[in-house]
Amino acid sequence: MKLTVAAVGKIREPWIRAGIEEYAKRLSRFCEVSVVEVDDAPESMTLEKAMAAEGKRLLAKVRPEALVVALDPGGTPCDSVAFSRKLTGWMERGGAETVFLLGGSNGLAPEALARATERVSLSPMTFTHAMARLLLLEQCYRAFKIAAGERYHK
Repeated sequence: MKLTVAAVGKIREPWIRAGIEEYAKRLSRFCEVSVVEVDDAPESMTLEKAMAAEGKRLLAKVRPEALVVALDPGGTPCDSVAFSRKLTGWMERGGAETVFLLGGSNGLAPEALARATERVSLSPMTFTHAMARLLLLEQCYRAFKIAAGERYHK
């Protein structure tokens, strides 16, 4: 099973990068993990063109058979136990790969949202895109621990 996080933009903060690497390492006992970054669009582009360009780059990283989950502020909110159930189901249905799509500061292009099987919201709060990646990986790790019946701090 493979879990991929495909995201727009680079992580600039070393401490967030270290956190992402730590949770990717922890997750490796449950699945193969990869974090794929695509370039964000230049600020000189219009909003629509920027989103379309970023969406195209993200979708180029998604294999046709992958199950895709979009992180979207308008998506379904869920607690950690519900997310664990969802992730387990996605991994089973997705077979070879489950891909999480994270857009840039403008959000996800309509084409990227259309490719998603499901949309999930991490929180009603707003986070930086770098923090969202870290939080997503932490929640994936927590979800696997819950599914395995293992203890994880509450």
